[in-house]
Amino acid sequence: MQKYAEEAVDKQMRIVQNNFNNHWGKTNPWQDENHQEIVGFIEDIAKRTTKYKWLSKRYPNHPDSVDYYMNLPHPITLFDYKQGKKTITMSTMDSIRYMEHFMHCGFVAMEPQTGFVKAWVGDINFAFWKYDKVLSKRQPGSTFKLFVYTEAMNKGLSPCDYRQDKQIIWDVMEKGQPKQWIPHNANGNFSGQNLSLKAAFARSINSIAVAIAKEVGIHDIIKTAYAMGIKTPLHEIPSVSLGSSDVSLLELVDGYCTVINDGVQNDPVLVTRIKNKEGKVIYEYKENPKHAIPYQSAFLMTQMLRSGLTEPLATVQNLWSYDIFKNGTEFGGKTGTSSNHSDAWFVGVSPNLVGGAWVGGEHRSIHFRTGALGEGSKTALPIFGYFMEKVMKDESLSVYRGKFSKPKGEISVSYNCQTPYTPVVDSTATDSLSIPAEGIEATGTSDQDMEELKIEEEDTKTEEIIP
Repeated sequence: MQKYAEEAVDKQMRIVQNNFNNHWGKTNPWQDENHQEIVGFIEDIAKRTTKYKWLSKRYPNHPDSVDYYMNLPHPITLFDYKQGKKTITMSTMDSIRYMEHFMHCGFVAMEPQTGFVKAWVGDINFAFWKYDKVLSKRQPGSTFKLFVYTEAMNKGLSPCDYRQDKQIIWDVMEKGQPKQWIPHNANGNFSGQNLSLKAAFARSINSIAVAIAKEVGIHDIIKTAYAMGIKTPLHEIPSVSLGSSDVSLLELVDGYCTVINDGVQNDPVLVTRIKNKEGKVIYEYKENPKHAIPYQSAFLMTQMLRSGLTEPLATVQNLWSYDIFKNGTEFGGKTGTSSNHSDAWFVGVSPNLVGGAWVGGEHRSIHFRTGALGEGSKTALPIFGYFMEKVMKDESLSVYRGKFSKPKGEISVSYNCQTPYTPVVDSTATDSLSIPAEGIEATGTSDQDMEELKIEEEDTKTEEIIP
């Protein structure tokens, strides 16, 4: 299964990289929110490299000497999709520019019933990038709505309850001053329609997700997210409902596993037993399941995840294009896209295997400029699709086939509602969190520096640097 995951990542990321190269052409992709190249971007990265620090110590008070050697061409080995790696003559500064043009990826697959990790791909190439993207923290966008709607189910709402797609105004306090947070949908419009929660979740309607968050409470949403497997501290602010607070791919997938495992959470398991050189067992894994959410909430959220394939306008419809349904296995999932398409996500679920993918630049300022190329269903979902195609065809992995179970007891609310089909437009315009350009905007403030509105600059423009 690990081999299948690596092959899926390689296949899709070659496509993503080709699209990215064509999309930007000769223009440098490190740009700010006003689409202007970030001055000093490469220079700032260079100053954090081992070579720059070594040169600075060797030539103290002589920055011209440091600059000379940083820009001096020399043989250097770089990553290349066609050759795996290539050695060319290039300066260190130019090599940084070259490497910053690559898009990156993380993928992980887990058994929901056990927490056993069955596949883990930390990036596109371990030899050149050792910063693990399964563990790195990024904005989850709409994939975080799983926890919003789970808390709604905990509070007694049902997938068939209706809410109107309309503007929501959330009064907040910022530095002791009253402000208003006004989120909008990714396409910039409010339809005015009354939609079932199932349809709103499947279509990733921001306004209804925020309305539900306001109704059930941000504090309780965060509490539920922690119970389901999120470990990273979350910002207790309204925009967390649209995925503005960073999490890792691993903990996000664990949260989805909790839903599929009837509400029981298991921490991810990588090692089950360790023996010393004499063969003595010095560590053995012990199960530690935790009841995170009621069974009914888990069952209802499974139906919500499945609606991504059945509801008109759902953002997961692209999964139907993959050869994964011949054996009768049922699937569901949720896409997510963060501000400016910096982070693209997809978490796919089946009864016995859950897999999640993240795609984005090494830095948040490096990304696609359009949802048609950069949203989760276009970049991250295919990795899950390619992976599951091979898993489903492998007879030795037939245990991972199957249908979702029928209710194991009485479900006290309705869940079988289905939105009538009408001709649809592409889901690109419905899948994004954007702060503020596509998903969140403010009134009553000109600098838009509210914590609810925007992640701090140092969080949006920097990431751990790989020398």
